[in-house]
Amino acid sequence: MTADREIQDEELMGVAQDPEQALRLHRSLRTVADAASLDPTLRDMARAVLSGRVDVKDAFQDPRYTEAVYRRLHEIRRAADDQTYAERRQSQAQFADWDARQQAELDRERAERDAPVGISGRGGRPFGGEARR
Repeated sequence: MTADREIQDEELMGVAQDPEQALRLHRSLRTVADAASLDPTLRDMARAVLSGRVDVKDAFQDPRYTEAVYRRLHEIRRAADDQTYAERRQSQAQFADWDARQQAELDRERAERDAPVGISGRGGRPFGGEARR
């Protein structure tokens, strides 16, 4: 996404129930914003929320955006209904691989988010050089 400013996870707490859900919502919005294969209306909505131009609650209530979401859900449902058993099994395997990669990325982001403040990441030394004794 090419925006000067991007909201933080905390700014999604108006709809998220906890920091973990806010992190997942933020990642999902980024995915939608960057997905060239999606409806431009959905990408616009995600970019507007990520930039802070539109509040996430307002985006979820905007008829343009909700209609685009319902259209996409209908497309997904139709595609799933048209899959053969072999295609469904292949999709499940691909999803499992994708999900494992996403989980690893979430774990990394959680670790960065929850890291102690003032640690440089180099052997646990505080910023500014030498380890204190």
